[in-house]
Amino acid sequence: MTQVVDMTQTERAVSLTRAVRTFGAVRAVDGVDLTIERGETVALLGLNGAGKSTAISLLLGLHAPDEGSVELFGGPPERAVRAGLVGAMLQDARAVPRVTVRELVTFVAGRYPAPLSAARALELAGIPHLAGRRVDRLSGGQTQRVRFAVAVSGNPALLVLDEPTAALDVEARHAFWDAMGTYARGGRTVLFSTHYLEEADTHADRILVLDHGRLVADGTGEELRRAAGGGLVAFDLAGRGTEGLELLPGVRSLEVRGDRARLRTDDPDATVIALAELGAVRGIEVTPASLDDAFLALTGARAAMEREREAA
Repeated sequence: MTQVVDMTQTERAVSLTRAVRTFGAVRAVDGVDLTIERGETVALLGLNGAGKSTAISLLLGLHAPDEGSVELFGGPPERAVRAGLVGAMLQDARAVPRVTVRELVTFVAGRYPAPLSAARALELAGIPHLAGRRVDRLSGGQTQRVRFAVAVSGNPALLVLDEPTAALDVEARHAFWDAMGTYARGGRTVLFSTHYLEEADTHADRILVLDHGRLVADGTGEELRRAAGGGLVAFDLAGRGTEGLELLPGVRSLEVRGDRARLRTDDPDATVIALAELGAVRGIEVTPASLDDAFLALTGARAAMEREREAA
């Protein structure tokens, strides 16, 4: 008698252990260790080519790791997919010709053991009015929302979304995140990749940052901002030099734009006090680090931008 294993009993939805995936000489995923617990909503960030799509393909079982392991709900990804525990919305999905939205969603839902009704999936995606339309005759934004309806139609425990708001206008983006939040509040696990940093900050419990295939940050938006430095102190140089500014308390880096200096600092208060002692307080402005700042610092993009600016 075959024993049926209930994979949903494990608290861990996703586990990558020293996972490596190479394409020729490129290590697209390079020794990644990460876990995602059941019920978490996690954002995956990274520059183009950072390894986001490859990491997603590994956890969906579309590619096998060259080294290390990948597990969903305590077992191989293929088993979780076959058990109907996973729904995915991928960037490269193609429209199915000559079928309506309702027919497509109904067909996909029928492959799962405990699906949502087609009507409920379309309602979540905000597209019940498109039910009778042919999938291959929709706009880019409409097609993206159909992909979301298809992804949730099986009522999966893990929902994986690769750039889900691409091609959506501002209103549609807000509607999408409302729908995703509704779905996640039912205890589901959600992993999404995005280029919109404010989406990650607003809608994710945790943010993962990949850079050149490696996981370089894992934490809340606030934790990532602290990692980038406590804040930015900007002031007018008013003809004075920059010598010694990088040695002030808390300062991590100095950037000069015209006659204005910008100090990235772990301790803005201490930095401002030291500037006051130097008499350098003209036009002073103190702002907290943003998630953009953290992302640029963590991926090394800031250094690259500064090198380009110096070379120009």
